[in-house]
Amino acid sequence: MAAYLLAVCEITNPTEDMKLYAQKSAELIKKHGGEYIVRGKPAQDIEGEVLQNKVIILSRFPSLADVDAFVNGDDYQTNVKPLREGSGNYHIAVYEAP
Repeated sequence: MAAYLLAVCEITNPTEDMKLYAQKSAELIKKHGGEYIVRGKPAQDIEGEVLQNKVIILSRFPSLADVDAFVNGDDYQTNVKPLREGSGNYHIAVYEAP
């Protein structure tokens, strides 16, 4: 069953490493069978303020196991995730497809 990884990101301190983080995390997402569904700021805010100044990244993976392999894998935890350290606030969650 497909699974979705949702990241709501508030970049408060853009760092030099953010471009490298975006590139390397995209490569790892693809390696684990994932694909981006949404990546960026909203085209239009319709209601509410919770998502103001936030970047949304929604990725679809073939299964929860694939999301887990990406997020908890040594490559992401050791080589990629540290690249975004100190750059902002992140809320990340996993959802199963209905």
